[in-house]
Amino acid sequence: MSTSREYKGRSDIYYNDVSADCLWMFSERPYGLGFSSWFVYLLPSAILLVALRMHYLRSRPLPPGPPGLPFLGNIFQIPSRMAWVKFVEWSQEYGPIFSVNVAGQPVIVLNTFKVAADLLERRSNVYSGRPRLVMAGEILTDGMSPTLTPYGEKWRRIRRALHESFSARAVQKYQAVQAREAGFATMQILRAPKTFAEHLRRAPAGSILSTVYGWPPISNKDDRILDRMNAHVTRQTETLAPGRYMVNIFPVLKYLPTWMAKWKREGLEWHQQETELFTNFMNQVREKAAMGQATDTFANELLETQGRHGLTEKEVAWLAGTVLAAGGDTTFGTLLYFVQAMVLYPEAMHRAQQELDNVVGRERLPAFNDQKDLPYITALVKEVLRWRPVAPMSVPRVTTEVTNRSSWGHYHTQCLVGEPVASVKAMNRYFGECYIYLLTRLTSRRDPSIFPDFDDFRPERFLDTIPEDTHSMGHTSFGFGRRICAGYNYANQMLFITIATILWALNIENAKDVNGQPIIPPRHDFIDSGVVVCVSFSSTDIPVPFECEISERFSGALSVLEREHAEETRISM
Repeated sequence: MSTSREYKGRSDIYYNDVSADCLWMFSERPYGLGFSSWFVYLLPSAILLVALRMHYLRSRPLPPGPPGLPFLGNIFQIPSRMAWVKFVEWSQEYGPIFSVNVAGQPVIVLNTFKVAADLLERRSNVYSGRPRLVMAGEILTDGMSPTLTPYGEKWRRIRRALHESFSARAVQKYQAVQAREAGFATMQILRAPKTFAEHLRRAPAGSILSTVYGWPPISNKDDRILDRMNAHVTRQTETLAPGRYMVNIFPVLKYLPTWMAKWKREGLEWHQQETELFTNFMNQVREKAAMGQATDTFANELLETQGRHGLTEKEVAWLAGTVLAAGGDTTFGTLLYFVQAMVLYPEAMHRAQQELDNVVGRERLPAFNDQKDLPYITALVKEVLRWRPVAPMSVPRVTTEVTNRSSWGHYHTQCLVGEPVASVKAMNRYFGECYIYLLTRLTSRRDPSIFPDFDDFRPERFLDTIPEDTHSMGHTSFGFGRRICAGYNYANQMLFITIATILWALNIENAKDVNGQPIIPPRHDFIDSGVVVCVSFSSTDIPVPFECEISERFSGALSVLEREHAEETRISM
């Protein structure tokens, strides 16, 4: 691997004919082996695996990257937590595309919006695969996670089901639920501003619970389902962190007996618990439907279209459950960043509030049909997603077909195995994959050629045109191409109505210290949980890292919130 350090930040320097070669992976081993037999098989296999990988690395061109140790490469330089911070550091030295060696497995890292958009958006038919993520994709979820499902027929079946329920048109039927939750959260924040994070956490969770299963609003911030949802997301994101589990590097370790592998035993137990939970939720939906009490929810839609989409009972249960788990946590993190931005950039808050006064007035709450007349609020939502993405490093991708190296042109990463392969799944059983970590959710916002003032919060950047060399959203928080987040329309709706309602009713300002001086919140503090981060703020066991003052923006705002909530409660009864 090249270790050139001559990259000077020029945007026109890319790498021609870059290849991340598919390397030999041992993945098939017989069961029923005794303790000594396992080591007889595993030790030589591991040694041979590393040797073969290193041979291929030496013989194939790769982008530049940091030097590493013999055989092990950069494996000890990549932290198991906050790996993306190290990747950002390396990107400043090695440029828009660099590679690292993880025990012989090449990892290609993309670091500009343009490169990521060219590969993952405009060529998504090739760059939509997933590598073999044994811990997260096989042990913990048993192939049931839509995010981790390999690109193929099963993925298409799941994706069609998601698209039918979460397209831009389909999600409009959930607007009433989202507006209800946004209003209730804002009312609760006004009543107890010191615990605003608890209410921001509950709002998207309550919305997605009603959307998926038709459950009533969550009125108790300590509801156990919130903890279960958070635990599911935390477990899954932690298993995706680079270097966290050696089985992702050496898949043969999957076949260790559970008494030898605590991580495997725990993963299987987690999977069983989640399967029972999701199946129980789905059974409740079936029972209500059988009694003629079916509601217009995602779970009911899955039951009605299950046969048409060819989904199994387990796939239906897990699809609904994963939407539930994923739908609240990332939105919560984005809302926390929104609060932080309002404290740091009060001029943006005041401009948004002026727009709300002009369009909505002060006698009613903002509504979805106001959005066409609220361009600054819409731009502000985009800017929050650009300014602080909650997932700075995406799930890795691999190429889904074998292609001719000469056809790729500039800065393309490809997977060469030397001969046609009939099935990518079969190929991955015997060969390692080409990893591509999309780091541009963090670094694209720092690209000075697109955002010269990247660290400033400026919603007006999205008022006129979307910056060049980006896709239509102007940010990468929802991903690219065919792997874009299936729920992004739903998330955008929830963010718009929640942010608009909060800004309509509340003022958010710096807290003051004992001397009356403003307390400036830290700009870059966060919690790391694998591949998802948010500002370092938790309502359970982590102290609040920054304070802010929240107050009623005008006399009567709380009364309007209470009146709207009482009316919605009456209608729902």
